[in-house]
Amino acid sequence: MFTLWSLIEASLLCLNAICILHEERFLSKFGMGASSVQVHGFGETPTTKAQILNLIRAIRTVAKIPLIFLNLIAIVFKLLLG
Repeated sequence: MFTLWSLIEASLLCLNAICILHEERFLSKFGMGASSVQVHGFGETPTTKAQILNLIRAIRTVAKIPLIFLNLIAIVFKLLLG
């Protein structure tokens, strides 16, 4: 059964997966390592790979601490309600 809780849980799992990606081990296999993306100047459009890598880094930076608390809430919720 598809519920709101399953949607929240799936998004929480995806955020956890993004936060634990290791750039040098996993992303470098796809050409998205820290050394492979070139820094562009002002006014130049970054490539799609650079935009995806910047998105992953931004999510990792912003969501690291809130994910700890969200995971704790999810664990307690699962323990209490099954």
